[in-house]
Formats: sequence, C-alpha cells, structure tokens
Amino acid sequence: MAIVDKGVMRRMSTAQIDIAVPVPLPEAAPQTARPSGGGAQAVVHSVASRVAILALNAFTGILTARTLQPAGRGQLAAMIIWPLFLASATTLGIPSSLIYHLRHRARDRSELFANGFAMSLALGILATISGFFFLPYWLHRYPGPVIHAAQLFLLTLPLCSTTLVGRAILEGSDEFSTSNAIQILTPLATLLALLAFWAVHHLNAFTAAIAYVASALPTFILMSARVRRVSNTRWRLSLDACKRLLHYGVRSYGIDILGTLALQVDQVLVISLLTPSAMGAYVVVLSLSRMLSVFQNAVVMVLFPKAAGQPPEKVLQLTERSTRISALITISCGALVCLTGPYLLALLYGSEYVAAAGALRILVLEAIISGAVFTLAQAFMALAKPGIVTILQGLGLALSIPLMLWLIPTMGVIGAATALLLSTVARFLFVYFGFPIFLRTQRPKLSPGKDDFLSIWNLVCQQLRPEFKP
Repeated sequence: MAIVDKGVMRRMSTAQIDIAVPVPLPEAAPQTARPSGGGAQAVVHSVASRVAILALNAFTGILTARTLQPAGRGQLAAMIIWPLFLASATTLGIPSSLIYHLRHRARDRSELFANGFAMSLALGILATISGFFFLPYWLHRYPGPVIHAAQLFLLTLPLCSTTLVGRAILEGSDEFSTSNAIQILTPLATLLALLAFWAVHHLNAFTAAIAYVASALPTFILMSARVRRVSNTRWRLSLDACKRLLHYGVRSYGIDILGTLALQVDQVLVISLLTPSAMGAYVVVLSLSRMLSVFQNAVVMVLFPKAAGQPPEKVLQLTERSTRISALITISCGALVCLTGPYLLALLYGSEYVAAAGALRILVLEAIISGAVFTLAQAFMALAKPGIVTILQGLGLALSIPLMLWLIPTMGVIGAATALLLSTVARFLFVYFGFPIFLRTQRPKLSPGKDDFLSIWNLVCQQLRPEFKP
C-alpha cells in the first residue's frame, strides 16, 4: 500500500505545472450547488467512497509490495511522498479557511474561489523550489537516481496544492459526492497505470512512481470542471479576500500542518533513519493500519462544514456523537486486524513483511486514537478557535520528533510505531481536556450508549434496504 494512499489526510493528488488557475475563468452557466442531503447520508456516501478507495489501494499496495519487495517498496515511498507531504504542509490553512468563509460569506464566493486558488498555486511553486534543494540532504541513504526522480516528481506539487483547495471549495458547497469521486479517481488511475506497466513487464520502483504521480492529472481536470460548475460568476482577484482567507487560515494552519505531520512525520524520519528495506516494511504496515481511518475521515469531511456556523451546544452535540459512532466502528475493525495481522501480511503482501506484525498492532491502536483526536478538533475549528487547537495539537506532536529520534535507531520499525502512539495519546488528552478550558463547554461524552449502536444499525439498514424503517 502506498504512502500517498492515506486519504486521511483529506488530500490527494499531483501532476504538471502548466495551469492558469489565477486568471479569470470563462463564465459558467448559472448553477447552484446541490446539497448532498443530510449529514448522516453524506457520511454514508463518504464511507462508501472510502471503501472503494481502500479496495483500490489494496490492489495497488499488493501489486507494488509483491513486485518490488521491501527494498523497492522503500525506494518507491522515498520518491512519491514529497509532493503530497509538502503541499499539505504549506497550505497556510487556506482549504479550511475556504470552508469556513463559504459558510459565513456565501455572497463572496467568486472572490474566495479565485484568491484561494491563486494563493495555493503560489505556495505550491515556492514549496517545489524549496524541496528541490532539500531532498538530496534528506535522502542520503538512497541511490542518486532515486533522489533525482524524487526531485523531478516535485513538479507535480502545485497541482496537489490546488487540488486541496478545489476539494475544500466543493465540500464547502455541499458537493461531498463530487469530492468523493475526485478521491476515488486518484487510486483508480494509479491502479490502471500500474497494471499497464506490469502487463508489459516493466513494473519497477521508477515506473510505479510515475504511475502514482501521473494519476493526479485526471484528478485535477475533474476537480477544475466541477468547481467551475458551482461558481456562477466571473472570478476576480481581491487583496481584501486574500487577507480574509489568511486571517482565519493562518490561525487554522497549525491544525492542518499538525494533521499532516501526525500522519507523515514518522515516514519522513523513517526515510532518513532506516534502510530502504525497513522503510518498505514500515510503509506496508502503516498503510494497512490507516485503512481503519476510513469512517473517521468520512465523518470529519462532513462534520466541519455542517458544524460551522452552528451554536456551541449544537457543535458539541455533533462532535461527541460523531466521535463515539466513528470510534465504535473503528475499534471493531481494529480488533479484527490485530487478531489476523500476521496472516493478512503474509497472504496479501508476502512473508517478507510478517516480521513487522508487532508494529502493525501498535499502529492500529494509534489510528483509532488519532481518528478521535481529528474528529474532536473539528469543534474548535467550527467555533472559530483554530489557534487554540493548533497549540494543543502542537504540544502533543512535539513529543513525537524526539521520541522518534530516540526510539527509531534503537528499536527500528517498532520504535517508530511506539513514538507515534505516545504522541497521539498526548494529543488526545490535550484536546479532550481543552473543551471546558477554551470552549467553555463540558467535555465530550465519549462513552457509547444504546442510541449510538441504534444509529449504526439504522444507517446499515437504510443502505441495505432503503425502504426498511427500523
């Protein structure tokens, strides 16, 4: 399973630079964004799309893991992680700011769209230039061709940055189904390209990397077409709109970058501290554990747009209920993965990866807690307290870097997983106990009740038999 397949990160994609997003687009036919229905229904649709994504990622992961073996899989990760990581780390909070302002200032849609894209494109280009000079120092354990390929693939970074903004616009406009379709298209295009290389017996670390980064182009095209459909006026640049986006964005930027680091800082450090073979094994177990985030990510995708603009009592109610239900599902799936982990690794990826089963169990627990943290953090975002949750998350995440630098050299893959778990537990405690202190609300009730189990049962019944009324 590839590093870039973690959709946790509400982010995906990349490919070429020849785009002209900041210039005014031809005026599209007037069309109003169509709400995707209630929050529960939107979550179900998001879960369904993520199940499809997981299935596609499973095929790509199995194909690359078995064909490339751990060393080749590690080289592939070293080449493809950077566009997504750097794009997510240099957003300045613009995607979150767009969702927030689209809920509060719908009349300024055209200005928000244009300036959001313009700033994301500029940030993507700057990140590309910086990464080009940074990578040779960080990838010193890898052969020269791998380093040069990683630098070349950075050209896809601006597309990744603008796609993040495009998805935020769609989600802020209640176009959740379209956002889900965009996310499905990326692994689908990747799988088709990988199968094409495999069919002609030319699948190696470099051609696999090409398959991953090239899949961003159709994703970007689909995103651009759909964004134009929800915009019914000519776009225009505005300094005031930039300031407005940055005012909220910079304050929420911390949670964006901390979310990125929480998911990827371990991989970035592992790339530098472990051999390609160990890196390949770690990537496989990490990707398998991240499958558990499917429901929590779907909840977060819908929760923030739905909660933004609601009174504090309603935000707390939405947040705690979403956290409980998503955690219940994730824990159930996590227990199954822990029990069958070694068999899954041997059956799907090969016996070379079974040695990392211990790390898989640790990462499963970390994925459950991390999903709860991300869901709880949306309450701070919806109540215009992004700076507070950024500080709380930062305190917990700050522990991970020294822990990894200490544990990875001595414990290898197990050390990386343990450091990530300890950091995530700290982040959960900071956010959970921050509700009464900073939001002036009671702490969320996270103990599941009868109503939570009934809600899950009702959702399942409605999807299996829409006419069924429990």
